[in-house]
Order: sequence, then structure tokens, then C-alpha cells
Amino acid sequence: MAKKSSKKSKKKKAKEIKALPSSREIEHILSEFVKTLGLEDEREQKEEARIAQELVYDAWEAPTRREAIALAKKALKIYPNCADAYCILAEEARSLEEALELYQKAVQAAERDLGEEIFKECEGMFWGMLSTRPYMRARAGLAECLWDMGRKEEAIGHFWDLLRLNPNDNQGIRYLLMPCLIELGRDKEAEKLFKRYKNEGSTFWQYSRALLDFRKCGNSPKTRESLRKALKRNPHVPGYLLGQKRLPPRLPEYYSLGDENEAIIYAVRNYEAWKVTPGALQWLESQQVMGI
Repeated sequence: MAKKSSKKSKKKKAKEIKALPSSREIEHILSEFVKTLGLEDEREQKEEARIAQELVYDAWEAPTRREAIALAKKALKIYPNCADAYCILAEEARSLEEALELYQKAVQAAERDLGEEIFKECEGMFWGMLSTRPYMRARAGLAECLWDMGRKEEAIGHFWDLLRLNPNDNQGIRYLLMPCLIELGRDKEAEKLFKRYKNEGSTFWQYSRALLDFRKCGNSPKTRESLRKALKRNPHVPGYLLGQKRLPPRLPEYYSLGDENEAIIYAVRNYEAWKVTPGALQWLESQQVMGI
């Protein structure tokens, strides 16, 4: 009987995990909670802005691309400074050039909405306020778009500035910045970033740590130990970096710690950094063969 009960509880737990809301849904819930407490700031008091943001929340959960675009356009008609609506349109853009223009509009809209003073008053706390999050999302989208277009120095500048505004880095900007720095050979800056988040132990951090150690020390005991730590976090990454496993056409929307989706996201975002490091992929394969 105990065994049966255990299986039931496991099934129930699995269902509960699947039902967990996304980060965007959580933000919507938090927004509603803040309103019930009467804690909105003046920017959130604007009725048009509030209605537009509700449409954005609906667009995030829309089942089709067409519905998401329609909701974003509707939001902009109601409130032209709705930065998240521009971001949705940028995500659905047909070209990088179109996406860039929309992300630029998103950043400008957020700046108009927030005003100048908040950038001085709230530096270092920019993710802690719901009203500043659209700006952070727009700026991150702009940086990624610039990188994809080959405007790499500009992208890195945006990433560093996002970390200045929000050192806690709730967005995970460090995971985007690290491979950019390594790819461009800016190892000193990469080390600076590692030191800033020295207690970080994620898959993304551990594999990049192993790569940077290889760039500095080659096939050394220190480098191999870094790789061992990374493999403990996620053993699936080497297969995707080495082309032994096929990458999907689109990045997964969600991942769990240590799973295949996490490995796919790391490989896609970090492959070039490994590729441009002489001998790195060959070394990784040799360690795989040796069963490190």
C-alpha cells in the first residue's frame, strides 16, 4: 500500500511542477498583487499604460504568432510608449534589420515612459521595480540583435550597462555576455565577470569556466577539474557542442537544471566561443573519450 501511495504522490508532484507559471506569468501575478496593495508608482497609475500592459500579458500567452502581433499592435494604439509591445513585434520580425528598428523603438518608448530621473535614482535596482522591467527587456533584446548583426562592440556595451543597472542580474545577462567576451578574446574582462559572480555554479558558468581555463592553461589539472564540475551540472553539453547530437531548429522555451534543453541553449549560445579557441573542441572530445 505504501508503494502505491508513493507513486500517487510522485504523479501529483509531477503535475504540480508542470503547472508552475512562467516568469512572465509570475510578473503578471505580481503586478496584480502590487495593485491590490496600492503600491503602484506614478507610471503604473496611467490607465492607458495599464490596459496596454494587460494586452502584452495576453500576447505573451497567445497561442499563435498572428494573435501575439495583433495584441501588441493594439497595445501600441492605446499607449504608444508600451515598450514590451515593441519587443513582441521585434521577436516576430522577419529580418534582423526590422528587429533592430523595433528594439530601438522599444528602448526609446521605455525611456520616454520612465523619464530621466529614475536612471539616477534607481541605478542598481532596475529589476526590482515592475515599471522598469520593460526597459531592461528592450535593452537586452537590442543588445542581442546588435550582436547577431555583427555590431559586437555595441552589444557588449549594452550588456555591461544592463549589469550596472541591475547587478543582481535577474535577467541572466552575464550568460549572454560571457561567450561574447571569450569569442572576442577579451579574457581579462571575462575573468572580471567571473569574479563579480564568483558564487555562481550553473551549467552556463561552469562550462565557460572550463573554456576560459583551457584558454589560459591548456590541458591542465585545473582545466580538467573545471570540466568535471561542468559535467556534473549537465552531462549533455559536450554532445551538442561536438555535433554528436542534432540541435533543434528553434531554442527551447523552457529548461530544467541538467536537462537536454539546458544543454541545447548553452551549446547554441556558446559554440562560437569554443570554436574560435584553438584546440578547445578537440580537447573536449578527447576528455569525453577518456571518460573524464
